Amino acid sequence: MQTWEIIAEIVAAILVISGALWVLVSAVAIRRVPDALSRINSLSPATGMGLTSIVAGAWVHKLAQVGFDLTGTIKMVITIIALLLVSSVASNTLSRAAVMSGAKVDPRTNPDDLYEPETHNEPAASDRDH
Repeated sequence: MQTWEIIAEIVAAILVISGALWVLVSAVAIRRVPDALSRINSLSPATGMGLTSIVAGAWVHKLAQVGFDLTGTIKMVITIIALLLVSSVASNTLSRAAVMSGAKVDPRTNPDDLYEPETHNEPAASDRDH
């Protein structure tokens, strides 16, 4: 095994272990927080840092094993982008649904921005005249 392969395997291991630690910390935080909004927010480190680090670590490991692969690199980049985009939209949607369903909210949490009922803006009087 060449030196660069050993370094790549060490980097891959560090990425995967750090990603697993982010997921573990998020799991512990979910058990400790008082309400649904905080639990949803506790998932952010797991999806933002944990899963992306695990995916990057798997890519570095594959890079050390079989060499550079453009297809694998594109898949890794798309996967990380999808994880970040989908997790942020999903957490926002889940938080809004939790508030709108009447889930118990800790008094220290101020979800007023999420609780506002949707209103359909009517055109201003000046817009209707035209």
